[in-house]
Amino acid sequence: MSDLLERVAAFHVAFARRQAAEIVELPEFPGVFAVRNPEFALSHEHNHLIVTGPGTDPVALPGLATRWLGPRQQYAITVLDEEWGDRVTPALVGAGYERGTAVVMARDTAGCALPRPAALPTDYADIREAVLAQQSEWYEGEDLIRQLADRRPARLRGAERVHFLAARTAADGEVAAWVDLYLEPAAGLAQLEDLVTVGRHRGAGHGDTLLASGLALAAAAGIPRLFLLADAADWPREWYARRGFTEIGGIHSFHSR
Repeated sequence: MSDLLERVAAFHVAFARRQAAEIVELPEFPGVFAVRNPEFALSHEHNHLIVTGPGTDPVALPGLATRWLGPRQQYAITVLDEEWGDRVTPALVGAGYERGTAVVMARDTAGCALPRPAALPTDYADIREAVLAQQSEWYEGEDLIRQLADRRPARLRGAERVHFLAARTAADGEVAAWVDLYLEPAAGLAQLEDLVTVGRHRGAGHGDTLLASGLALAAAAGIPRLFLLADAADWPREWYARRGFTEIGGIHSFHSR
């Protein structure tokens, strides 16, 4: 694992721990812990097992998830070490889990300046209705939709500085797109997460506005590198590559069927 990828993994661990309502330490299982949040019980982000590297028998992982995450419709396990994720895959697939891979992509922030117009930090209340409407298009179930939208403010605890950026239409200032920006100057890293453009506003450059704004704000905070996660099997991976992001590794996630 490269130094940058190691720092990204450490950032991910710190972020999960800081925003968790409950942390379950498992000293008898090296490199494994669980995060929980009963308020957002349907959110995998806030209720999953995290594996930072080798040390625990892969066969034990499904049982640890069941024991420490409690009764759930679906269990989630994140493996931050890409090579170890490949090694645990047979055991988890054999236990009924499906694997997904997120590619870690990064680029320098040097020389990045705010675009015009820029996407500036805003209160979550300003984008909540747009987020709720988008979640309603993707998912079913009132509780699930509400939790996936309202879990966002919990992320404010995850990094030294967390901003919700919004890109708006020129005509009436409607929220057209949004993204989370996490700034951690001590680690020299920033992350963009959950970049979404409302369907009817796609193709108008709002994604580029969010990306350029995030890079510029990270540069202004003295942070030299910004990273993001892209689904290995989806088109944004190439979209980010065309905008200067380089793939540095991957993170595997497993979900029980």
